[in-house]
Amino acid sequence: MTAQGLIILLIVGAVAGWLAGVIMKGFGFGLIGNIIVGIVGAAIASWLFPYLGVSLGGGIVGAIIAATIGALILLFIIGLVKRA
Repeated sequence: MTAQGLIILLIVGAVAGWLAGVIMKGFGFGLIGNIIVGIVGAAIASWLFPYLGVSLGGGIVGAIIAATIGALILLFIIGLVKRA
């Protein structure tokens, strides 16, 4: 992975994690936590979406939307685990 790819990955992860934290109230984890949630969310989305036949297109906007949806799924699962 190039330095530019790593920077884009971190930016997409940060934005996706922040958006997911805003959408799901009370799930902000700070900058580093949001980046991690966003990156894991992107991994979840890249694994799940092909099975569902979902394609959000290419580009950075599609990546942010997909990562945000994946991060929302992750935060939902974290919320379920915390309640149990």
